Amino acid sequence: MKKLIYFMIFSSLSFAQTNIIVSIAPLKLFVDKIGGDRVDTTVMVEAGASPHNYSPKPSQMRAISRGDIYFSIGVEFEEIWLDKFKNQNENLIISDTSNGVEKLTMVESHQHKEIHEKDPHIWLDPLNVKIIANNIYKTLIVKDKNSSEYYKKNLQIFLQEIDDLNSNIKSILEKSPKNSTFMVFHPSWGYFAKRYNLKQLTVEVEGKEPKMKELIKLIKEAKKSRVNAIFAQPEFSDKSAQIIANNLNIKVIKTSPLEKNWSDNLISLAKAIANRE
Repeated sequence: MKKLIYFMIFSSLSFAQTNIIVSIAPLKLFVDKIGGDRVDTTVMVEAGASPHNYSPKPSQMRAISRGDIYFSIGVEFEEIWLDKFKNQNENLIISDTSNGVEKLTMVESHQHKEIHEKDPHIWLDPLNVKIIANNIYKTLIVKDKNSSEYYKKNLQIFLQEIDDLNSNIKSILEKSPKNSTFMVFHPSWGYFAKRYNLKQLTVEVEGKEPKMKELIKLIKEAKKSRVNAIFAQPEFSDKSAQIIANNLNIKVIKTSPLEKNWSDNLISLAKAIANRE
């Protein structure tokens, strides 16, 4: 009986999960792919919320208090909150999964001035996710050395899945002309566009719905570029996108860079751009 009790205690200690906190749902997917049943992952920015100005709930702050690792990715709310998380839990390891990723510049206009900001949406290029995955792996094996082989095996499987996804997207887009244009309300898809030789045409003007004069100009440009799809994020109004879509006789597709079904989301995006839905 004592042997059974010792075995049960040893087993529970051997497979104690590492408490992980991440900013966004796609990053949870990446962590879980590598960490498997050895991690318990909590997401900060919930569905329908924006990582630009998110404030964690009390229940999430409690998760921070018992967390072992926080995997950051460079979204805006982290700039304010990461220091607060560290103050909440001084033992929390904060690991930047964007290390080694070459970040693009996202140009936004404010009060007729161009502001060049680093685009945080790095996970929308599958090959960036290979870098992110390796960063996750390196941190996990430091925290949990006993599971290093388990994490390595999971990493290799996930890297192959990413390569397959990249090949699939290329196949979907292979007959699309170089620099094929798709429309978005907010310019979140720059990494995807660059990876697959596409161009994103932005609907918003200074973060707002375009005025009629600007809307007419956008419709003309969209017609000239033979746009097949307009993507609107759930957290933004799609009023202007609907007007443009009606003029072009195409659909407005609701999608978010924060979709938890990361690979399916990118496949759907590629099919819409290639007009293969």
